[in-house]
Amino acid sequence: MSLFSFLLLGLATFRLTRLLVYDQITEFLRAPFHDVVEEVQEDGTVEEVIHIKGEGIRKFFGELLSCHWCTGVWCSILLYIGYVLIPYWITPIIMVLSVAAVASIIQVFVDYFMV
Repeated sequence: MSLFSFLLLGLATFRLTRLLVYDQITEFLRAPFHDVVEEVQEDGTVEEVIHIKGEGIRKFFGELLSCHWCTGVWCSILLYIGYVLIPYWITPIIMVLSVAAVASIIQVFVDYFMV
């Protein structure tokens, strides 16, 4: 594997992980496994707390989707297997996710330095 391919897979894994664990657009995927409750802290700030639903496999997926480290491992496995077995189909997905990851990183820097 080339360094370029490795970097693309890393960026794609980062973006796919964020998409599954944090992004609002995929809330419907997490909803069967999570209850999100807003709790008011002592200082008055509101914090969202995740409560895992169910037992067994449902609990497993709830815990998986609440942990970016865990989800990242499985996303990297999925993308790598796709890269090896079906490169024609997975490469465009890896490219789109990688470009989106770079755009996300740039946006963080722009927000930090422009505010």
